[in-house]
Amino acid sequence: MPFLGSIIKRAIELRSILPVDKKQGFNAVKAQKKELKKLLRKANFTTFGEHYHFADILKEKDVINAFKTEVPVHNYNTIFSKWWYRTINGEAYVCWPGKVKYFALSSGTSESSSKYIPVTTEMLRAIKKTSIRQIISLAKYDFPKEFFEKGILMLGGSTHLHYNGTYYEGDLSGITAGNIPFWFEHFYKPGKRISKERDWTTKLEEIVKNARNWDIGVIVGVPAWLQILMEKITEYYNVETIHDIWPNLSIYVHGGVSFEPYKKGFEKLLARPLTYMETYLASEGFIAYQSRPNTNSMQLVVDNGLFFEFVPFNGENFDDEGDLNCNPKTLTIGQVEENKEYALLISSAAGAWRYLIGDTIKFTNKSLSEIVITGRTKHFLNICGEHLSQENMNMAVKMLGDELNVEIKEFTVAGIKYETMFAHKWYIGTDNNIDAELAKQKIDNYLKKLNDDYRVERIAAIKEVFVEVLPSRVFYDFMKSQGKEGGQNKFPRVLKNEKYNCWDEYLNSIKL
Repeated sequence: MPFLGSIIKRAIELRSILPVDKKQGFNAVKAQKKELKKLLRKANFTTFGEHYHFADILKEKDVINAFKTEVPVHNYNTIFSKWWYRTINGEAYVCWPGKVKYFALSSGTSESSSKYIPVTTEMLRAIKKTSIRQIISLAKYDFPKEFFEKGILMLGGSTHLHYNGTYYEGDLSGITAGNIPFWFEHFYKPGKRISKERDWTTKLEEIVKNARNWDIGVIVGVPAWLQILMEKITEYYNVETIHDIWPNLSIYVHGGVSFEPYKKGFEKLLARPLTYMETYLASEGFIAYQSRPNTNSMQLVVDNGLFFEFVPFNGENFDDEGDLNCNPKTLTIGQVEENKEYALLISSAAGAWRYLIGDTIKFTNKSLSEIVITGRTKHFLNICGEHLSQENMNMAVKMLGDELNVEIKEFTVAGIKYETMFAHKWYIGTDNNIDAELAKQKIDNYLKKLNDDYRVERIAAIKEVFVEVLPSRVFYDFMKSQGKEGGQNKFPRVLKNEKYNCWDEYLNSIKL
């Protein structure tokens, strides 16, 4: 149906002309102030809004400062124990008007159990609106009209949500997929029936069996699980690459985890390069997306249901475990600087207020409000002052894979006590042969070049680095044993406390 492709492409091109160009005349500071006022007005008569005097805040000339002064900063535990538990028990008008119908279960990579994040009708509407904006941004890419007729495979959680009599719960990907517009159903794969499947292994098998029947142009999902799916498809049909099954595959939309460690193995499954587009769709909302080609950055969504604050990620605001200190310094979008690391606070149309979502970001282009995700507030190592970020770890693993020409599918690292000092213990997941001692030397040298603090502490306090090379399946089997297989679940890059103990016990139990 080339005629359909022509219509869709022309509609996208025309629609892309209408929004205000972020390069010219768009003021992110004004947009954020307007968005905060909208959120405060909407939640004015909630229990939270009355408790923190939203009506009085709205009367102040400096609304943002009044809001920051009156409303405390929350992490998940504080906002859930004080407010969201009432919402999950069915009470209406707690942090947002009406009852909350959906709760997204987060992947829980930082903690041992999943979090219950409220998802309101307004938030779903905002997610749809931002999703359409990203589709419109395709007008900036040179795709032929035929491309706009192809299917979009979204590999996420089950749309068959659990209902307990009060609310539905499940992965955000399952919630949003279950609320897709009717016009999108023509393009959406794997379709309603397969998307409802709760068992991850069965879902993958169903997708594999149906893969040849679909003409896929776009794939969406977490890199590790999509790579596993593509490997299963190529093996099942006995072909060299995924393009032998989906010749029109052109775009991979990814997010939630750095793609760099997966890129080498991912591209082995392709016959030609894909266009990579990154999104930042968290359980708390659609935060940013890649809006133009030739960049690795994403544009913050500053005018659609979210108000942002940025906490400088340093020792003044966070302790050594990555927990927020009392009364942290927060900045608004007009006060941030490029190439400095910030933890992200959001207030949202789902009843999150000054909420620490746990991610760290850097601004790469302040004038365009463009960012990159650098890691998690708890996914860093600082047991003795080495300040090793997730960004450093990702780069070191990428450098190792490139230099040795091997595919590293997963990795994680822990800080441990060693003799009278400390050590770092790395676990590398690969199906290639890697000498652990060589990997140790390489990673250690890379990090000394990437991070001056690490180099200093390797002399003073980090007395040893250990590397254990494991089959990649060990990581996925561990996730399965924790009930976190598939969907939006990611393996934590740093293991601490209980999570490390659980991982160590698991490795001992399987006796590799």
